[in-house]
Amino acid sequence: MPEERCGGGRARPVEADGERSCARTHPVRLAQPMMRGLLVLALLCAGTGAVACPLCLGAFQQSKAQELVSAPHAVLAAPTADPSRFRVIAVVKGERPASSTVEGAYPRNGPAYESAASGSGKLLLLVRDDLFPTWTILGRIGADHLDWLRKLAVEKPAAEMSLDDWRARAALALPYLESHEPLAAEFAYGELAEVPYPALRTVKSHLAAPAVRQWIAQPERTARQPLYFLLLGIAGNAEDAASLERRLEKAWASSDATNVGPMIAADLELKGPTLMAWVDERYMRDQRRSTRELEAALLALSVQGNANGVIPRERVIQSYRTFIKEHRDIAGFVAQDLAAWQYWDAVPEYLTLLKSSTPQQYPSRIAIAAYLRQSPNASAIVLPADLAPAASAVGALPK
Repeated sequence: MPEERCGGGRARPVEADGERSCARTHPVRLAQPMMRGLLVLALLCAGTGAVACPLCLGAFQQSKAQELVSAPHAVLAAPTADPSRFRVIAVVKGERPASSTVEGAYPRNGPAYESAASGSGKLLLLVRDDLFPTWTILGRIGADHLDWLRKLAVEKPAAEMSLDDWRARAALALPYLESHEPLAAEFAYGELAEVPYPALRTVKSHLAAPAVRQWIAQPERTARQPLYFLLLGIAGNAEDAASLERRLEKAWASSDATNVGPMIAADLELKGPTLMAWVDERYMRDQRRSTRELEAALLALSVQGNANGVIPRERVIQSYRTFIKEHRDIAGFVAQDLAAWQYWDAVPEYLTLLKSSTPQQYPSRIAIAAYLRQSPNASAIVLPADLAPAASAVGALPK
């Protein structure tokens, strides 16, 4: 892989997309998951290089399902002769509008308008916020989905959900993941992509591994592969583990980060701790890996460490310590996980690193400083002057 020397530091590979990894630019959507703890969504994003999850869905963008959850009003309606008016058929959420028709908006050349004009017989799902009089069209869907939409619409906001709530949410969405109703399938994917990994694992008994394998193999479903790889790890067998390892070896050889995070997480779920030595050798110790590759591997370990199931958290911490030693310029990428897990044995090493002349990326330094500020002996630690205010702000963020 071509490399470029960075500011006197060790050589860094050039990213697959042509960007220089020596820049080590880490958008908030990539840095914050490692600093706050990860949901499956973060893992999916890193696998594609776009970070859905906002990763698979677009950075900081709500899924359509979440638009339905957050909107106080939702109805199923039919188009009328007036392109801007819609006849209310059924209330999904909130009070029934005072008028039998409502004013709505959609792109004139978009799929919603074309579907409405085509006489498909399906209804349009519209939502409205209290602050705006106009309703927004999310898409078209059959009236037979009304009960399911009502259940979906009354879910709690993600920040208020318990693990049991997440399990129920996953169970509600899963049957519609490959629905012939496109909007239902989109809703289901968006919901499952946000479910924390421990809750996602609980759908195992409802998954059919042969179906998941087919989904992964179909080119038209490439965008959904990150989630489907995770599901394969939950539902698969030894043959699936071998298939994942062949994919991972190919990705490693070509320095390709695409889906590496989900595939590592899935393979770990199937193989258990025996695979950790491979992850350490190929990623935690390999200084030739690009930033995207390392982030993908770290996100996979973070998800498994937070789940603390098939892979014991102690084993993930061991790999994190290896990462800190071998990738000192970004050693802080694992700091918030270590703090969340109340692991403070890295304090001496992080202190030494901050005081050293080793080139370090600023986001990594902030994460290290925040970790030190949360440690049991924080009052005795003197941080570099440029880090103290930032460390205080990051340390105050909700975990």
